[in-house]
Amino acid sequence: MSSVQEFRTEVRDWLHDRLQGEFADLKGRGGPGREHEAFAERLAWERHMAAHGWTCIGWPEEHGGRGASIEQQIAFHEEYALADAPARVNHIGEQLLGPTLIAHGTDEQKARFLPPIRAVEELWCQGYSEPDAGSDLAAVRTRAVREGDAWVLHGRKIWTSLAHESQWCFVLARTEPGSRRHTGLSYLLVPLDQPGVEIRPIVQLTGTSEFNEVLFDGARTPAAHVVGAPGDGWRIALATLGYERGVSTLGQQVGFRRELEALVALARANGAAADPLIRERLVRAWTGLRAMRANALHGTEPSMAKLYWSHWHRDLGELAMAVRGAGATLAAGEPYELDDWQRLFLFSRADTLYAGSSEIQRDIIAERVLGLPKEPRP
Repeated sequence: MSSVQEFRTEVRDWLHDRLQGEFADLKGRGGPGREHEAFAERLAWERHMAAHGWTCIGWPEEHGGRGASIEQQIAFHEEYALADAPARVNHIGEQLLGPTLIAHGTDEQKARFLPPIRAVEELWCQGYSEPDAGSDLAAVRTRAVREGDAWVLHGRKIWTSLAHESQWCFVLARTEPGSRRHTGLSYLLVPLDQPGVEIRPIVQLTGTSEFNEVLFDGARTPAAHVVGAPGDGWRIALATLGYERGVSTLGQQVGFRRELEALVALARANGAAADPLIRERLVRAWTGLRAMRANALHGTEPSMAKLYWSHWHRDLGELAMAVRGAGATLAAGEPYELDDWQRLFLFSRADTLYAGSSEIQRDIIAERVLGLPKEPRP
């Protein structure tokens, strides 16, 4: 494998050459609150990346990856963001499920599921949160019962990102009757295109529907599609959450930096920067972003990292409204057309909720990092 700088140059040159012609219009498309944009075209782009060896670069070579080092993965995600390349459609499969299967899956599961993830032929979603459980994964009620050579599922998952575009879902379900909290859970791989699965898009404040409610009513999956042993789902689910907050977040921070730079330019152009309070908030955002990057490079505990970036980004959305002024309260057009700043403000409200709410992250930090007494539970 080449040096980090050589690898970075290779990534930069490839993206420069390929984000032209049929893919030129995809620059900047997609992302949080805009996942509906050019989805089919972004899927084609990602399959083009796969055909040239640019998906799953951190996976070991024996599983179809490049075996890229952490430093090289950081370089890739940063260059991808700097090129303004379109938001990825296969993040959940590539960054979450793939590493989980490599670490904990059987040889048969790796052979069946890893190649179509790498080729972007099958898309995945995450079945964790539930209407009555939220970020408290140990409170899940979705149940799965073993019937012969299959698991049969009943229950509901919610806030399931891109379920309406996915073919598969990894589901945390209760497989031991009478079990409580983190015991008796299993991590199941479930096909979505079958009787017994209903996907209901959730319309958000932005008017779009990245999130979904997924209902299981007798849905089935083969008995062999459990990752780890039955009842070992809590350990596997925590492993996936660790991968969720990996090096790809450094590319996310490049996007944050671009948003902040554009907001500073707007504040200068419309005179908002003359307000000392606005100017101070912009400076705080600037220093906060640099602290975020430094912490990420030094391997901050995942819950601390998530808590930090989600509140920083939510605050940036609020700052954008202050810079815009009263005009920020008016839709750009009929019937409900939003500009980028309004969309940032509205969607960033969800940052402190999805992928683990801030309240849950604070509990994790208090109990597992600081060693404080656990919060009483019913």
